[in-house]
Amino acid sequence: MCDIQLYVLHVFLASTNSDLQRHRSDDIHRRLSPASSYVPPPDYMDGDEDEDLIKPKKLMNPIKASRSHQELHRELLSSCRRGGSGVETKPELQRVLESRKRDQLIRQRKQEEEARRKISPLEAELLKRHMKLEEMDRQQEQQQEENLRAPEFVKVRENLRRTSFHADEKEV
Repeated sequence: MCDIQLYVLHVFLASTNSDLQRHRSDDIHRRLSPASSYVPPPDYMDGDEDEDLIKPKKLMNPIKASRSHQELHRELLSSCRRGGSGVETKPELQRVLESRKRDQLIRQRKQEEEARRKISPLEAELLKRHMKLEEMDRQQEQQQEENLRAPEFVKVRENLRRTSFHADEKEV
């Protein structure tokens, strides 16, 4: 609430409170019986002697006395004076939870990126072997394609060489 609204509310409550007290005191005086009119009113009803009595002090509310509460109250008043729509639309708990969730996602993404970048020695060796095997498969496929494209007499000649090479090995 703004200052004007707070002031109007304060004045309204004060006026209703004083009206209520007046009605109560009128009701008390009306209810008195005829016998009580002969008895003088008690001393404590007079307002003159209240100065001699020790008046109790109102206890401080520890919440309102706290520094954080006062700062929050000041912030609310200043935002109301500026004409802002009040405090932010989201409650503080929701903002904190969203920021934690956002931070957690960022950390998780960083860990995933680091896991992708870092390769253990075993994984590196496996990748090398896999690449070598793929390269060998490609070479074999190229040789087979070249053999299919070659003329018939070249194929026969290679077969003769292989058979003669195998025959020489058996003799030795």
